[in-house]
Amino acid sequence: MITIGLVLVVIVALGFDFFNGFHDAANSIATVVSTRVLSPLLAVAWAAFFNFIAFVIFGTKVAATIAKDVVNPEVLTLAVVFAGLVGAIAWDVITWYFGLPTSSSHALIGGMAGAAVAKAGWNSLIAEGFRKIAVFIVLSPILGLLLAFTIMVLVMWAFHRYKRVDRLNKGFRRTQLVSAAAFSLGHGANDAQKTMGVIFALLIGAGIVGKSATAPPLWVVLSAHAAIALGTLSGGWRIVHTMGSRITKLQPVGGMSAETAAAATLFFTAHAGIPVSTTHTITGAIVGVGSTQRLSAVRWGVAGRVVWAWILTIPGAFAVAWVAFLPFRVFG
Repeated sequence: MITIGLVLVVIVALGFDFFNGFHDAANSIATVVSTRVLSPLLAVAWAAFFNFIAFVIFGTKVAATIAKDVVNPEVLTLAVVFAGLVGAIAWDVITWYFGLPTSSSHALIGGMAGAAVAKAGWNSLIAEGFRKIAVFIVLSPILGLLLAFTIMVLVMWAFHRYKRVDRLNKGFRRTQLVSAAAFSLGHGANDAQKTMGVIFALLIGAGIVGKSATAPPLWVVLSAHAAIALGTLSGGWRIVHTMGSRITKLQPVGGMSAETAAAATLFFTAHAGIPVSTTHTITGAIVGVGSTQRLSAVRWGVAGRVVWAWILTIPGAFAVAWVAFLPFRVFG
């Protein structure tokens, strides 16, 4: 049954998706802007388009994982979802203010977990789903780093005798348009589906969608992708600066290598239905590219702040959401 409360929580969820695109716009465009392949305005338009069409290619497996494999769907009432979204949005605002590229996806997972525990205790969480997410919190940046390092080394070896550096960079500027589009596809396939999964779970709980359904309705898919695409168009310039220039200095060949490595990682996880952090993945890839020059080319102090922000994301959003649910528990 559709109620005003359900409509309002769906709007809040899409608002989170919009802010996810705004907050994570840097992930999609930082390398292509920092290497001056595209202007910031053209870069966000390019990323937004490929964010939007991602569902056509990758389907909605990640959404199904979020809806059914993280928190017991029976616990996901309107109040729980609302408090979880408050926790995720609050954490995103805090990290955006300080220019830290944390994961909106993990903020959402932490927020939903915190609200669920506040309502029904620790048994409301699905251990297997959290184990899968915990493994890929570690693996996704490592995979991004190793793939980017390998691609960069292979490219350097293939062109080490090429004398026309300017002409070579011009060629890689063109290939970076393709790699940026691929990464944006991966971003849309992962991040838009988290909010999609939350709305899917709400619809199951309200009896609007059957419990045996394996994919959300088309209107949920389209609205989630539209929200994240519009958020990407709005941009997040504080984080672009951190990702694109403060971690390491990038040339077009490095930007192409980082985006290709991150895109390959995200394509794999989206196909497998594993929710991962696009932020973790692209940051690991950028560090991998910087490491091919020399270890000192990576600004490890900035990278260290980013890692601490990652570690604190799930518990931070969890705590905010737990507190946000307390009034619902008190006033019932």
